[in-house]
Amino acid sequence: MKAGDIMTRDVVTVGPDTPVGNIVQLLLTRGITGVPVVDEAGALVGVVSDGDLLRRVELGTEKTRGWRTFFTGTAALAEDYVRSHGTLARDIMTRDVYSVGRDTPLAEVAELMEERRVKQVPVLEDGKLTGMVSRANLLRAFASLHHEAGPAGPVDDGSIREALLSELSHQSWSRRAENTIVVTDGIVHLWGLVATPEELRALELAAQGVPGVKAVRNHMIVLSEEPNLPFSGSFAG
Repeated sequence: MKAGDIMTRDVVTVGPDTPVGNIVQLLLTRGITGVPVVDEAGALVGVVSDGDLLRRVELGTEKTRGWRTFFTGTAALAEDYVRSHGTLARDIMTRDVYSVGRDTPLAEVAELMEERRVKQVPVLEDGKLTGMVSRANLLRAFASLHHEAGPAGPVDDGSIREALLSELSHQSWSRRAENTIVVTDGIVHLWGLVATPEELRALELAAQGVPGVKAVRNHMIVLSEEPNLPFSGSFAG
């Protein structure tokens, strides 16, 4: 799936000269965490999020640098003042906005949100705002896929085993040997050693994700939970 498949198209926007009070009311009444700022031509010039409204003189939360004021340039101090006392969107908006295109894969969108710690990402086309992808959009996409997933049809044990081995071969954390995976009547049996509980859980989830699997039986030993083992053993089991 791509950004254009899940984005919100009917996006609420404000202009650079929209009063801050109006923006606060808009966020509250719409139940949103941020709003794009666009100019008269429809080009994105910034975003005002709830985070941009944390440091306000009205709340007594304006930024105070204390002794660090002596080492802070006047430009930075003036910027702090504008953001805490500003009355218009252009005073407080974040100007360096990370955006994506309609064809951006969801994996890249999620990675951008995680790395930049943002809750929503504008979708641009020829520099114009065409939609927004928020964390809520990603959750709805996940819920839709989960709801639409029906029961898998009959799959033989050999196919299940091959599919699981193929999946694990693409995972850098996996050190499975073929003789550690046994499939009987749709039930996957996992044998051998793993280094951590997280690796064990990853193996269980990989097995559960294979179509046709009825259950997963764990027979593995977690080395980090067995400090008295006389040797590290082999992951091949």
